[in-house]
Amino acid sequence: MLKQNSSTETQSDREIVITRVFNAPRELVFKAWTEPKHIEQWWGPQGFTTRVTELDLRPSGQWRYVMISPDGTEYPAKGVFREIVPPERIVTSDEFDEGFDQVVNADLPQGIVMTAVFEDLDGKTKLILQITHASAEDRRKHEEMGVIAGWNSSFDCLDEFLAKQVEHQQHGITVTLPSDREIVVTRVFNAPRQLIFEAWTQPEHVKRWFGGCGNMTMTVCDIDLRVGGTWRYVLHDSSNGTDHGFSGEYREIVPPERLVSTERYEPVPNSDHLNTLTLTEQDGKTTLHIHIQHQSMEQRDGHLQSGMEVGLRETLNRLEKLLQSMA
Repeated sequence: MLKQNSSTETQSDREIVITRVFNAPRELVFKAWTEPKHIEQWWGPQGFTTRVTELDLRPSGQWRYVMISPDGTEYPAKGVFREIVPPERIVTSDEFDEGFDQVVNADLPQGIVMTAVFEDLDGKTKLILQITHASAEDRRKHEEMGVIAGWNSSFDCLDEFLAKQVEHQQHGITVTLPSDREIVVTRVFNAPRQLIFEAWTQPEHVKRWFGGCGNMTMTVCDIDLRVGGTWRYVLHDSSNGTDHGFSGEYREIVPPERLVSTERYEPVPNSDHLNTLTLTEQDGKTTLHIHIQHQSMEQRDGHLQSGMEVGLRETLNRLEKLLQSMA
């Protein structure tokens, strides 16, 4: 069943046209369609994951994605870009790469050309995906493989991804995944970086903003602010009586610009990762940049799935209120 903002039609005996309206600006939708770090967050039907192995975004540039089903089966696809007009239009060939025919028991269609058109609708985006085949028979083969249901499921995933990105922008926080072991968080504060650095490193301030949800209170805040010094925070969850301990060691301290430290979540063995805080000030405003380097993709994904984004957004909102009171 299609969503109300979706439609599918056949304009000719060789074409399939799928249309969806997304509640996100066109520039953001275009980025989600063309940047590997975003593509890997939504491309493919629900339950699938995607690995981008190549993306050369220019006419004659090549792309290759590998969709991975929940059971681990890989479905490689590739193509060559024919036309790119940011943020309006992309035309590319779409081919089943070597190995696809070994996992799909079907006569694969050939000569597919995919055109994505991005139309601005007063802050929303109408995406028109036109899939043109070499023949009517090839279109029929593609339909029998489930291409329409597959794309509509992918668009559901894209819809969810864009909603999160819009929410992050509205709250001033951006979360990106530069690689399979990294998380980058960015937030702009209307405050000088010296004030933010103080709020980040002095226990009397940290106690007032650090933490996850509203039912958390900080019971321990130990900071030995020197290279080789350690830090330790304990949050008490009043809803279930659980204590959450976090600790680490300072590796680099450059007030008020940069702070590098390790961090571990004490209840989870081998959860150590490296945090780099960078503060960049311009015209009285400061961009806070947190680079989180994990030991593995599994560790990074576990961190994301723990509710990190929601907790961090609430935490930085409290920091913003504290900065206003300190100014």
